[in-house]
Amino acid sequence: MKKLFLSLALSLLAVGMVQAQNPQVKTADGILEGVDESGVKVFKGVPFAAPPVGDLRWKAPQPVQKWDGVRQAKEFGPNPMQQAVFGDMNFGTKEFSEDCLYLNIWTPAKTMTEKLPVLIYFNGGGLMAGSGSEPRYAGWSMARKGIVSITANYREGIFGFFAHPELSKETSYKGSGNYGFMDQVAAITWVKNNIAAFGGDPERITIVGESAGSISVSVLMASPLCKGLFAQAMGSSGAVVGFSKIPTLKEAEEAGVKKAEQIGCKSVAELRAMPAEELMEKSAVNSMPAVHIDGYVLPEQPADIYAQGKQAQVPLLVGGNSCEMVPMAILAGKPATIENLKAGARATFGDNVDKVFEMYGLTTDADVMSQKGVDLASDLFLAYSTWKWGHMHKLTGNSPVYRYYYSHPRPDMIDKTKVAGLAGGVQEKKEGQPEAPKIGGAVHSADIEYAMGTLSTNLVFDWQPEDYWVSDIFQNYYVNFVKTGNPNGLGLPEWTPTNGQAVAPVMHIDVNTFQKADKQMEDRYEYIDSLFW
Repeated sequence: MKKLFLSLALSLLAVGMVQAQNPQVKTADGILEGVDESGVKVFKGVPFAAPPVGDLRWKAPQPVQKWDGVRQAKEFGPNPMQQAVFGDMNFGTKEFSEDCLYLNIWTPAKTMTEKLPVLIYFNGGGLMAGSGSEPRYAGWSMARKGIVSITANYREGIFGFFAHPELSKETSYKGSGNYGFMDQVAAITWVKNNIAAFGGDPERITIVGESAGSISVSVLMASPLCKGLFAQAMGSSGAVVGFSKIPTLKEAEEAGVKKAEQIGCKSVAELRAMPAEELMEKSAVNSMPAVHIDGYVLPEQPADIYAQGKQAQVPLLVGGNSCEMVPMAILAGKPATIENLKAGARATFGDNVDKVFEMYGLTTDADVMSQKGVDLASDLFLAYSTWKWGHMHKLTGNSPVYRYYYSHPRPDMIDKTKVAGLAGGVQEKKEGQPEAPKIGGAVHSADIEYAMGTLSTNLVFDWQPEDYWVSDIFQNYYVNFVKTGNPNGLGLPEWTPTNGQAVAPVMHIDVNTFQKADKQMEDRYEYIDSLFW
């Protein structure tokens, strides 16, 4: 009998020890229980808004329904509904659902009273794919450097960016669409209201994103809904301001009516009744949804908001990669000649194409596939728009703007059955497919794991010591900026803000990291800017 009691007591003690190791936090909605991963407390699948399903499809995110007892926060919530658009996406959960408004928190806090700086990452994926569960965005490395790191989902594709006259009639502001951005606002608001319980400082929130996530950050800076919600912003490869104005509400609504007709529905009621999987399949979203003026998230053209200095007046760290896009995207299958490249670029630059090519130094066929041709393709893709965002904020803002240019190429792939895909992705190698030419710089999205310190989560590439060296430099710039609004710190090359500089200094990040004021690059961008604005 004594042995039985002793065994029972030891079992109860063991259970108690396991329970004691699981951190619990009381939020405004209820108690969450996460896990302790070697000193970093992790809370996954935390709801920040009500499930946007049924009648809530294509409505602004609604408050979370409070719960009783302890809610388990140990697994990622479902990924947003999406199709397999990009080959490089690896998810932390296999579940995809319209019920996707969840965030994930990594906190190094011990007492949960430390008031640590906070980072919120919004994933890329063309506003039609991606998830906060992707390992490359995971916050464990940032947390070990003293930051409460967060990823947050948002509605994508037709679920997040669908405008329609019937939907506009339902709202007080008589607009529709941009629901994915509303989700991001809701996520930041939830963090602002609750992060102190996780050891974070609600007054020191930095938002960051890459590609579509970077475009999102530029939208959030311009949106009146975000006034006072965050203290700093970072963007990588993308912005909402670029070669042209974004669509008006009327234009977005007309596109929505056409989309509904393509799907085979005559009303929003029919669309809302359709199962999410069927709607996603019939909508056939394979290009970035149109960000538009909706009268709520964006009351006017983002370029006008920035020009008037009405954007969030916060420090900004912004930049992009040296090979965001390749010249083949302009050539459209034609031979790599200077005339074919001009023909492709004429759609954007019109009669100014000769002068534009002169600015890039594009004069011979040999230049087409060189870095000069890559620069042109990258600018047409999103490098120019990224520059314009930082440039406008420098001109009308009252906070420092730091610009970078990331150029470190990824190493070879370990898996020889894979080949490079579009926009930094990977895809299956087809039988007989020739080896693709080796990229001499950093492709689109290649910077994510380096900046977030998550190289080890990507098993596709054969990481070398120099990759970890570059990651250490890049991540420490990020860390310093999140903590202080200034990327500078011990052991790092000095980084000067662009404010007040005739030729903006740019931090070139690679094995050899240095700052350079590139007049040719600045002249090129200012000339392009003069053509469109």
